[in-house]
Amino acid sequence: MNNAIATVLYILISTIAVFVTGRILPGVRVDDFTTALLVAVVLGVINAFIRPLLILLTLPINILTMGLFTLVIMGFCAWLTSLIVPGLYIANFWWAIGFAVVLAIINAFFNAIVF
Repeated sequence: MNNAIATVLYILISTIAVFVTGRILPGVRVDDFTTALLVAVVLGVINAFIRPLLILLTLPINILTMGLFTLVIMGFCAWLTSLIVPGLYIANFWWAIGFAVVLAIINAFFNAIVF
């Protein structure tokens, strides 16, 4: 599959996953499909650049918690996305962690089907 087509398909899958996650969780609201698309792109950029840096900086606590601190980092990235993207509302940090976990599960499910 062409790289450009795979990238567009991956963004579309992530957009659908964000939209579905926003409908599943009561503490998260995604206004519309356009907002979900913007969330998918912004969260992808944050996960590509900021998340690895955070994981590296928090490596000692991540080792002590046997990787569970990664959930906090995922929640932080989701919360940061909600601050950047208008139309994404996350009630509190616990919902941000839940949003990140459910989004990761749905994304993994869709990617396993498509790719």
